[in-house]
Amino acid sequence: MKSYLNQADGVFPSVCPLDCPDQCGLLVHKESGAIVKIEGDPSHPVTQGAICNKVRNMTERIYDPKRLQYPLLRTGPKGSGEFRRIGWEEALERIAGRWMQLAASEEGAEAILPYSFYGNMGRIGTEGMGRRFFNRLGASKLIYSICEAAGSEGYRYTMGGSYGTDPEETIHAKLHILWGINAVSTNMHQVAIAEKARKQGAQIIVIDVHQNRTARWADWFIPVMPGTDAALALGLMHILFAEGLTDEEFLRQYTIGHEELREHVKQYPPDVVAAITGVPVGDIYKLARLYGATKPSFIRIGNGPQHHDNGGMTTRAIACLPALTGQWLVKGGGAIKGNGGFLSLNKSALERPELSRRSTRRINMNLLGSALLELDPPIRSLYVYNSNPALVAPEANKVREGLGREDLFTVVHDLFLTETAKFADIVLPATSSFENTDLYTSYWHHYVQLQQPVIEPCGESKSNVEVFRLLSQAMGFNEALLCESEEEMIDQALNNPNNSRLRGITHETLSATRFAKADVKPFLMEKLHTPSGRIELYSKAMERSGYPPLPTYVPLVDDGPYPLLFIPTANHNFLNSTFAQNDKHIKMEKTPRIYMNAFDAAARGIRGGEMVHVWNARGSCELEAAVGNDVLPGVAVSQGLWSDDAGGKALVNALTPDRVADMGNGAVFFSGKVEVALR
Repeated sequence: MKSYLNQADGVFPSVCPLDCPDQCGLLVHKESGAIVKIEGDPSHPVTQGAICNKVRNMTERIYDPKRLQYPLLRTGPKGSGEFRRIGWEEALERIAGRWMQLAASEEGAEAILPYSFYGNMGRIGTEGMGRRFFNRLGASKLIYSICEAAGSEGYRYTMGGSYGTDPEETIHAKLHILWGINAVSTNMHQVAIAEKARKQGAQIIVIDVHQNRTARWADWFIPVMPGTDAALALGLMHILFAEGLTDEEFLRQYTIGHEELREHVKQYPPDVVAAITGVPVGDIYKLARLYGATKPSFIRIGNGPQHHDNGGMTTRAIACLPALTGQWLVKGGGAIKGNGGFLSLNKSALERPELSRRSTRRINMNLLGSALLELDPPIRSLYVYNSNPALVAPEANKVREGLGREDLFTVVHDLFLTETAKFADIVLPATSSFENTDLYTSYWHHYVQLQQPVIEPCGESKSNVEVFRLLSQAMGFNEALLCESEEEMIDQALNNPNNSRLRGITHETLSATRFAKADVKPFLMEKLHTPSGRIELYSKAMERSGYPPLPTYVPLVDDGPYPLLFIPTANHNFLNSTFAQNDKHIKMEKTPRIYMNAFDAAARGIRGGEMVHVWNARGSCELEAAVGNDVLPGVAVSQGLWSDDAGGKALVNALTPDRVADMGNGAVFFSGKVEVALR
């Protein structure tokens, strides 16, 4: 394996670790053993040297003076952030001692809950040794559903899994529809490809609830009322069928249920859809006719629409559109919800479920607050890594109340003393991705990438893999699977008998090439993983599961007597809570705002720039009002998860419901309602 650690100066290849579809190739500049600059790798076939401001300024995060450097033991009340320094030996002894007590108790190891997500997208550090360790321990299992679960299940019912268009080919599309994704901030290389296509005559349309950076860049922005995207998709289908704009040969050969869908969408005429969505009748006709007449047309399906009560069905409805006009057979046409299926690893080899000695309960990560406060038997210990639930989980006040339990033994492994870490009994310092060996797979493009350590660990910080190996030793677990190296786990993960596209890609080959593209055949040359092997416009599997078998608009759940639909979206300079503690990124983002329509603001006597109180029955926060026409009347949009350390009271997830979506146990961050008034 190549080692960059003993080279104090130079430029070294790396990978962006953020939970972002682009997963950029990077070049890291070192002087005297420290990173002084991060830039894009121009040799990467997709990202081609372009990176976002978040990553360009990541050195500020790596060397932030607030970064944790040694283990801490709580000395003050939970949430106070009062700790004293301890050594790793003491930290491990305390954790192992408490967990052995719990495992031996009547409640057993199920009283322990690991809570993690993809704060670092390295597959070994995220899904490898930690999952193995907790399987062996017999802890409760987490349902990882906070991000894309609802939409992925809806898309799977239609298309068989996380498979879509190769983004490199979308440069050939003549029509790009970005639906519910602020791609300028969250998928910048799809924007770069679309911009190249626009120079060749392509048109770019954005459908969203907010005139964000992406909407302002587009040729045509179509604002839609939150949670009504399925109705808009069905209205487009109505026109496509009614005006003969469908590809009948494609429908006969590659789909199931097109005749049933043809009849079904007659109940969604443009006037009905306009009343639901807020999109004018004329615009619905214009969009449908443009989509029906243009080949290739491409839809980038974002995460936004799926974060509603009806999120799974919404994504399913949008996913049906490319089949109606036969876009999948035209180079660059079709859609992308995600492409992770093409790079699927050997999950069993990563997680080793055979280490589990019995089945254990499963707890939805979206319901953490309720689980900590109401579950019986209760959770007695929480281990948090790669996540910051006190800031990112819904119903944040409930989550923090649960974290404040004095009888809850909490351990947090992180780079910073996050909002969650302040509630911990023990805090462990974590390495950054540039200090680790790990494997990265994009959920947008088709490339696998290897990260090799570029710098030495900061202070006494340790990687997830190393900590779980040490905890295994402290617990007396002697299975060889709990001692394996990162390199061994990478080879096991890549050796997936069910995914021939990764054949020939190993740790050794990646050490030489840094990245490799999966061997993906042109779309529809492979049989889809639906029960019929076709695109399922009518899904018997959905019917058996109790869902309507055809795409259907289902109104949002009533969220109480508040007048404004509240959408807490992503901002430009943070990624969820990552960077929210770092002064440079806070300075770039400036201030937490809430975007309101001028009509709603005037009715409340609110002017732009004034501080407002935003509340509902779950909680409240204070934000700066941004008044104009960026959102429709009846809608309020905030951007970003702002750290408590940034000052103010901008905890937007205090307002979000912890219900689960229609499919996949997904989150419904965007289905809450609020009221707003001058502070």
